[in-house]
Amino acid sequence: MHQVKPKKSLGQHFLTDMNIAKKITSSLSGTGYVALIEIGPGTGVLTQYLLNSSCPFYAYEIDKESIAFLKKNFQSDDFIIEGNFLKQDLTSLPQPFAIIGNFPYNISSQIFFKILENRNSISEVVCMVQKEVAERIASPHGNKTYGILSVFLQTFFDISYMFTVHEHCFRPSPKVKSAVIRLKRNERKSIDCDPKLFFRIVKQSFNQRRKTLRNSLKNICLNLRENDKFGNKRPEQLNVEEFIELTRVIESCLSNKNKE
Repeated sequence: MHQVKPKKSLGQHFLTDMNIAKKITSSLSGTGYVALIEIGPGTGVLTQYLLNSSCPFYAYEIDKESIAFLKKNFQSDDFIIEGNFLKQDLTSLPQPFAIIGNFPYNISSQIFFKILENRNSISEVVCMVQKEVAERIASPHGNKTYGILSVFLQTFFDISYMFTVHEHCFRPSPKVKSAVIRLKRNERKSIDCDPKLFFRIVKQSFNQRRKTLRNSLKNICLNLRENDKFGNKRPEQLNVEEFIELTRVIESCLSNKNKE
């Protein structure tokens, strides 16, 4: 499958190793979802193993050349949805659904935020991304790689680092290694705090990750100067539950301030 020219503007690196393709598709659990979505099928290396899925299968593709190739090389093109996945309304899809794909490096973070927005419709995600991004997302707290996406995704998903994929498995070869991770939706339906404030606190604390929380969050809540549990810590030291607890502390601080 070498008839589609990879486009740098779309971040395309086509997987050519069929053993890796089988390994990726085999990483899906096969349970807990009623539809399967592929993001960016490209030349259909994963698609060929997904079309036999026992549930409805859809593939979002934005590249016209890839779309023409898929239509020519597969017996049916009913599964192809032409358009940018990031701009799609996913509420009309059968739910819950699973997502799989070789995510373009240049928009992988945007895809993950789209997944977060639709988290209650998604039971599972199996994806290949840049190894550094995969490690960051799967990283436990306390590590330097732990960051904003780590906290946001680990709040709602159980994350497993599956395996590393080397550069020579692609056309063209990227300059970095890739990795496959699996996200399984956990039981958390909501968080026990203001979600907008939670997301704001996580983002702001990691945007100034070298500072202690009392300094990075002082424009939100000055009272952290007196908080022994959180004030002297840096964001990578807090797990998801502690970020939720921190948000509740700040909520209380803001509530008391409004009463004054």
